[in-house]
Amino acid sequence: MRNIRMTIEYDGSKYKGWQKQNQKGSNVSTIQDKIENVLSKMTGEEIQVIGCGRTDTGVHAENYIANFHTNSDLSVDMMLNYLYEYLPEDIVVKAMKDTGDRFHARYNVKAKTYVYRINNNRFRNVFNKKYTYHIQEKLSLDEMKAAAEVLVGTHDFQSFTSLKPNTKPTVRTINYINITENNGLIEIEVNGNGFLLNMVRILSGTLIEVGKGSLKPYDINKILEEKKKSEACPIAPAKGLCLKSIEY
Repeated sequence: MRNIRMTIEYDGSKYKGWQKQNQKGSNVSTIQDKIENVLSKMTGEEIQVIGCGRTDTGVHAENYIANFHTNSDLSVDMMLNYLYEYLPEDIVVKAMKDTGDRFHARYNVKAKTYVYRINNNRFRNVFNKKYTYHIQEKLSLDEMKAAAEVLVGTHDFQSFTSLKPNTKPTVRTINYINITENNGLIEIEVNGNGFLLNMVRILSGTLIEVGKGSLKPYDINKILEEKKKSEACPIAPAKGLCLKSIEY
């Protein structure tokens, strides 16, 4: 049996995240559902796609990695062409290749990189409004960068997740957070060994509050130590978040 690795790009605006919902009688509304349906029709098999992780409703991806097993003898080029023709225009499988039996898109992940994009200009941009969070109030990048330095490293991120307490381990390692600005477009790039439910959006929302002056960089230590979700840490809108890359 073949193990096929895929690199996927998608606009998550219309979908309820990556993972299928398993609700009988419901409309297909996740990325995984869409891809599995097309692959199953293509191969004549019931295909189950393994994704590198969940993405929230409305979150996008530039290089999402997934794999599936099949007995089909179709070439990967033929598979790519079939997927390109029959998937919706907001989902594109950019690359496919045969890989080793032991490759697992989720279990083999070493690090993920997310980017949160903010339009910090006076007016919203009609062409990127689905992919950026528009904030008119001028944000202080220096303050945001100082707060980001506190978050880098290994911490208990219970305060930065929507998970209920004691649901699962909440210690994670953030390798770096880069914050850049170009013509009013601010990008918060976060790389870590794994992320909890809503973690990147809450981290981004917290850094935005720092940028507005509602929080100070030294407040981040206190929030981490409290180990509980605080109203001071709002969840940034999903549309600004994009999964950029996966490391194996």
